[in-house]
Amino acid sequence: MFAKAFRVKSNTAIKGSDRRKLRADVTAAFPTLGTDQVTELVPGKEELNVVKLYAHRGDAVTVYVSGGNPILFELEKNLYPTVYTLWSYPDLLPTFTTWPQVLEKLVGGADLMLPGLVVPPAGLPQVQKGDLCAIALVGNRAPVAVGVAAVSTSEMLTSGLKGRGFSVLHTYQDHLWQSGDKSSPPSITPLALDPPDVTEEKRSIQVDPTLQGDMRHLTLEGVEEENGEVQQRCGEESLSEASEDPSIGGLNPDPTDSKTLQEQMDALLQRCFLHALKCRIKKADLPLLTSTLLGSHMFSCCPEGRQLDIKKSSYKKLSKFLQHMQQEQVIQVKELSKGVESIVAVDWKHLRITSFVIPEPSPTSQTVQEGSREQPYHPPDIKPLYCVPASMTLLFQESGHKKGSVLEGSEVRTIIINYAKKNDLVDADNKHLVKLDPVLCDSILEKSEQHTVMKLPWDSLLTRCLEKLQPAYQVTFPGQEPVVKKGKICPIDVTLAQRASNKKVTLVRNLEAYGLDPCAVAAILQQRCQASTTVTPAPGAKDGLQVQIQGNQVHHLGRLLLEEYQLPRKHIQGLEKAPKPGKKK
Repeated sequence: MFAKAFRVKSNTAIKGSDRRKLRADVTAAFPTLGTDQVTELVPGKEELNVVKLYAHRGDAVTVYVSGGNPILFELEKNLYPTVYTLWSYPDLLPTFTTWPQVLEKLVGGADLMLPGLVVPPAGLPQVQKGDLCAIALVGNRAPVAVGVAAVSTSEMLTSGLKGRGFSVLHTYQDHLWQSGDKSSPPSITPLALDPPDVTEEKRSIQVDPTLQGDMRHLTLEGVEEENGEVQQRCGEESLSEASEDPSIGGLNPDPTDSKTLQEQMDALLQRCFLHALKCRIKKADLPLLTSTLLGSHMFSCCPEGRQLDIKKSSYKKLSKFLQHMQQEQVIQVKELSKGVESIVAVDWKHLRITSFVIPEPSPTSQTVQEGSREQPYHPPDIKPLYCVPASMTLLFQESGHKKGSVLEGSEVRTIIINYAKKNDLVDADNKHLVKLDPVLCDSILEKSEQHTVMKLPWDSLLTRCLEKLQPAYQVTFPGQEPVVKKGKICPIDVTLAQRASNKKVTLVRNLEAYGLDPCAVAAILQQRCQASTTVTPAPGAKDGLQVQIQGNQVHHLGRLLLEEYQLPRKHIQGLEKAPKPGKKK
């Protein structure tokens, strides 16, 4: 359903009465959730938005968003959880397992076919046709898709695991997932341990022997027409390859780690907190906003490959965690202004801080840091060039150039002057004019001008030649060979956009063209602006990224690009959108 981009109709904050109704609907739809879990999923005071949208097929869908992540979506008065919700409550729905290679097909909009199922030793979960189900991958209980059973469990077994098994509505990596924080599935250990031996694992897949010869490759079952729509079906999977390749999936949990996800996040939260206090925060920094502690210090202390998410810890909120640290007398927190908490004191002699061992940086990150110190950023040298098009080949062939030849502006000027002199085209009465021969007429004049314009001034002739040539440019980074590219170089684009509740954000694109790492720029701006930053794929760009900074930060961005990075202003557009200084009263 969300395999392609959707169109948002409205995005509004939920009303109190609608919040209570949603809580009642969640309780009715998912009776396994306790009262506390329902309250946690649909909080009473935290911001909760209702987004009404149209899927690419025209279906009207209502999405409920909490903390920036979609948590539920409603289709035809039926309520469905998203993968973000299922990662917090993995046992909310009956879960079926498939191979990691199948995920790519599901993300592309395919349904899950029964030959792609992995049958565990305990057997398949018992479901009826139309029941809501979750789909996980081998080795990890964290669901990666949500779907509806096309047949009951008994019918699945009776058919010998043939045919369509589940209509998939939503997956990890689809556009609904992309509207959230784009976090990866957590590692949740399966309830039943996988057999350690490969042969045992193969025997645990109970499939009709007649199917084993067909289950060699992942295919797409024939394209079927349903309601005028062409739907792809996810077919068989190569079971032998999947069970023998230990690297498949990338979602397998560490078998030696017996801690729950919540316990792991609690430990990571305390580690980042103590690391920030011991290495990054000094007495002169106090009082320090709690939001600055998290955004500028704790996140940067998170180990490589891990993601700090307080909502997945037992504390759920930063304020509760800091209250716990205050009870242990590690810090002192006060509300210096209404609704804004700050850390006003830190006991650096506390045993929790003194006994904390600073983790060694990974070799890769250490190399990157050393390399960044040794090689500061230098702006590239950008030189405009011109390519000879087919329509101007005759004009340039006398000078030894052909179609596609790349020239500098000065070379073009010299070639045109030599051509005019060699062919005796300079007007005898006025040397500032050039007579146009058939080659020049075909090269630079419009069709309507070819019988009316007989002569042109030198500057007009040269200008028209440059306009008719195809643009190109040469980029030279310090210590690297020049690179020539066709077209005009896109400037760094700075724009402002509005988000929910009329909040402004600053968007920056095309940093990569100038040798700038969007992630590094985002990290610097996060500290300079004391605002949250994110790096997301740029709309309409194949591999481009854009940096989003909370608030109007054009002034800070301009200083960084112009003064520190020394980029020419002509290669940056949008700097005029900086906030105007307020008038003094």
